[in-house]
Amino acid sequence: MPEAAQAQQDFTPEALAERIAAIASDKKAIDIRILDLHGIVGYTDYFVICSGNTERQTKAIHDGIHEDLKKQHGLLPRRTEGDREARWVLMDYLDVVVHIFTPQAREYYRLEQLWGEAPAREVE
Repeated sequence: MPEAAQAQQDFTPEALAERIAAIASDKKAIDIRILDLHGIVGYTDYFVICSGNTERQTKAIHDGIHEDLKKQHGLLPRRTEGDREARWVLMDYLDVVVHIFTPQAREYYRLEQLWGEAPAREVE
């Protein structure tokens, strides 16, 4: 089994979402939420949504998640979008999709309202 596939199996989707939220918290992300999308969409199990106060901070949150999961667990996102502009960065780990916003972009796109039926919890 390829190393990345084995690393993915080391985490349940919920544990991966929790780990990503913890890394984001370590990088001073604000308003971190985990949305449980089981039975709502077929392409992922969880969204982790958080904000950085500036574009520089959203990039630092992205970099922290990417580096930790790569070095500690051999995990790479299937794809990443928005990491250059850093207003809305999307990281797709298949079972978990990470959305890192600036406050203005988060207010504009309102993912929590769009997926309002999904059970959500805030992360301290």
